[in-house]
Amino acid sequence: MTPLKRIAIISVHASPIAKVGGKKVGGLNVYVREVAKTFARQGLLVDLFTRQESEHQPTVDHSLGEGVRVVHVPAGTPQPIPPDDLLPHLQQFAAGVIAFTIRHNIQYDFIFSHYWLSGLVAMRLRETWGTPFAQVFHTLGAMKARIPSTRQSTPHVRIHHEGRIIQAADLLIANTAAERSQLLWLYRADRRKIYVSPPGVNHDVFFPMDKTKMRAHLNLAQDAFLAVFAGRIEPLKAVDSILDAVALIPVQASEAHPLQVIIIGSDPNDRTDYDIQALIKQSKHLGIDGRVTFVSAQPQDQLSLYLNAADVLLLPSEYESFGMIALEAMACGTAVIASNVGGLTHLVKEGETGFLMPVREPQELAQRLLQLQLDTQLLKRMQLEATAHAQQYAWANIAEHLTEMFSRVIERRHQCA
Repeated sequence: MTPLKRIAIISVHASPIAKVGGKKVGGLNVYVREVAKTFARQGLLVDLFTRQESEHQPTVDHSLGEGVRVVHVPAGTPQPIPPDDLLPHLQQFAAGVIAFTIRHNIQYDFIFSHYWLSGLVAMRLRETWGTPFAQVFHTLGAMKARIPSTRQSTPHVRIHHEGRIIQAADLLIANTAAERSQLLWLYRADRRKIYVSPPGVNHDVFFPMDKTKMRAHLNLAQDAFLAVFAGRIEPLKAVDSILDAVALIPVQASEAHPLQVIIIGSDPNDRTDYDIQALIKQSKHLGIDGRVTFVSAQPQDQLSLYLNAADVLLLPSEYESFGMIALEAMACGTAVIASNVGGLTHLVKEGETGFLMPVREPQELAQRLLQLQLDTQLLKRMQLEATAHAQQYAWANIAEHLTEMFSRVIERRHQCA
């Protein structure tokens, strides 16, 4: 099989060195960072191209370690720009990537692109270099257009371009079998090009720790039944349904383990953030503000402490292509209650590592929370099973499978040449 030596990763809007937990910084940023570092540990030379968002960013950043260069490419004014507004700047981005390779006399064996914006850049690079590329979308526009809370904000141009990328890509990476079905059903993708490969989890960051010590460190009640949500605060995440569920659970449901909920996401002191302020107002209106705490987004090492302190993670999203936070929670030995959607359907083992439930059903969420609050033996079994289940998602395994598929694509091209 043809060996890989050098790979270009394209992540236009999601920088691997952005502070995780910031606005619009989440699972995609973690994915590209971890996969790049793991490729490098396995001997590949990796150049990861992302958009320059500040005049102070160096052209090349080496902070991810040996073998990985993060290259900041000009595309529009060097300041944060919403992803939906980046389409007119992609031609400049692609030209910047090409110029970088010419200056440094570099050739790549493979291109790995992330999100639809990067896919359009990869198409341009493939035309110029003849280099094959693999595409992972992370979320699909056609799926988001089917969800009421995101239907109006999903541009039709995105779905159109996703279709073009699907036709042009040499390999399509689906996070789950569900996403594979969506690519076939909604985009009529060539099934021979689709490879199912989930994201991984960094077990050096997310692993079981002493719950008592973590709660003491975070100044949390030792006797509480602690439920945590962590993620972006936006309608798609359905955080409001968590608050509705808490309101349905009597305060006296368990005197031994009173329910406490922590919502980790946007800064609760940011008065300009409508979404977080609406949730704070809702919690006060429901009379549950004494049982719900809002905390700003946390970097990964701190997030791991919260996940270890928690009894259960709540993820009631309307759509998740995979749900990396659920995997990170399980790696910490935390049970998960999640919506039965997208990748969560495959990641969470019903009745074993947690519970799956219908979207926006506060009554069901309340019942599941109450069940685990009262049944400590079931909770402990789920926590142990969650830890074991997460072991198979080590990034080393994921990266090895990906590079094997990349090499097969290259080999087939050589055979057809």
